[in-house]
Amino acid sequence: MNTLWLKHLHISLALLSGALFGLRAYWRWTRPERLQLRWVRLTPHVVDSGLLMSAVGLMWLTQQYPLVQHWLTLKLAALLLYIVAGSFALKRGKTPLVRALALLLAVSAFFSIAGIALHHSTTW
Repeated sequence: MNTLWLKHLHISLALLSGALFGLRAYWRWTRPERLQLRWVRLTPHVVDSGLLMSAVGLMWLTQQYPLVQHWLTLKLAALLLYIVAGSFALKRGKTPLVRALALLLAVSAFFSIAGIALHHSTTW
């Protein structure tokens, strides 16, 4: 089966997820009341669920799995770091310094995920 369409969907959803995170981070600093809008709270969950489903589909179709493929294991670890850091950057960070450091860590993790995905390597 041709996985190209699923790969393009996955990449598109990853870019959309990153853009939504960036928008929410910007609003966290400039217009925090916008974070309470219904579409702002729901859309990232829908996009990220689609992203996860496309990732699982790609793993299944290509038979490449974390703990077997080292690059995929590292990508999964960076994803977990992105989720936790993003949570502190947007919600759980109690001070501006904590939120700023968490944002820096989350953005770094996001770009690490992209680099790992592009090169399928742990040494990019």
